Amino acid sequence: MAEPVAVIDRPRLFDLFRNMVDLYSPSGKEEEVTEFLDAYLRSHGLPVVRQPVDKSRCNLLVFGGENPDTLLLGHMDTVPAFDYENYGYEEGDGQCHGLGTADMKSGCAAMIEAFVTAQAHHFLSPRVLLALVVGEEESGDGTQALLETRRFTHALVAEPTNLQPCLNHYGYVEMLVRTFGSRKHAAMSGRETNAIRAMLRLLLQLENRVENEEPETVINIRDLHSSESGFAVPDRCAAGIDFHLPPASSSAAYAAELTAFVERELMKSGASRHEIEFPTQTDGYRIAPDEVWPQRVRKIYDAMGLPWNGASFQSHSDANLLYAAGCLPLILGPGLLAKAHTRDESVSSAQVELAAQIYTRLLHAC
Repeated sequence: MAEPVAVIDRPRLFDLFRNMVDLYSPSGKEEEVTEFLDAYLRSHGLPVVRQPVDKSRCNLLVFGGENPDTLLLGHMDTVPAFDYENYGYEEGDGQCHGLGTADMKSGCAAMIEAFVTAQAHHFLSPRVLLALVVGEEESGDGTQALLETRRFTHALVAEPTNLQPCLNHYGYVEMLVRTFGSRKHAAMSGRETNAIRAMLRLLLQLENRVENEEPETVINIRDLHSSESGFAVPDRCAAGIDFHLPPASSSAAYAAELTAFVERELMKSGASRHEIEFPTQTDGYRIAPDEVWPQRVRKIYDAMGLPWNGASFQSHSDANLLYAAGCLPLILGPGLLAKAHTRDESVSSAQVELAAQIYTRLLHAC
């Protein structure tokens, strides 16, 4: 494969990255970073389309052709800040710190720099679209809006993978459970009436089930709330539980198994009644290594002397939505998933620069 005709502009890349991180953009409040990036992209001569998602929020789409079939996808939103006074960009010891640095403003900045470089040196293909979407950390409404109007053959999603290509993606099941008991004086509490006790027993049984029978499944007890009863027995309790499933699993079948398990366990708990809900079910997927799309990316890795160690992406992401729409999404971005959503979120500056170089070469090869 021929070498790219241009190299990225490192100072420009990190100025962009710094500005993006310093703009607070949790899901649902992405307007400021969207306005900034819209102006930035237009200032570099890139064709930008604002795609409405709701009354106040929009995706930014960058493309020069009528029917692009290749998608580069990044999300502009982050989780809420742990500290509203101290979430911005800091750099030191080769690391870039701040909210969203790993997930995934570094990936977005690297993709934008690749597009700016390709545009400036006249090798931006009309077959490629860059989508900077909103809402990924909550409902995925940005990518859902994108897929209502467009379809793609293949995609690259810049979620944090430590720059290891992920051809496999976990599935995801979100379960909400509510237990109900009898409200009475605290001194009258018993095993048969306490909604919290019923829920705790269930959660322990779920963890035991996963640990003993499903070593590849990841369980996360995300939320646990009860009625504020004062000096009384609580009459209700609610829990939110995440299940990240191995790529070959069926989310629908798993949800059915969970329902049967929860029903059986709660029948023994003494709860007066219960409710089960599955707000989100998405299947994982596997992409064969010999497919054209991963082979194209692998040629870039080989040309750059980078190791090609295929991995599985263990989280839920917009790539699940893309795959369900008939697209083959490869996950590849700077940063560690283990650093995402943490108080000390950070990404290696060397990885951010290398990601921009990889994406630039990919645009040159398209």
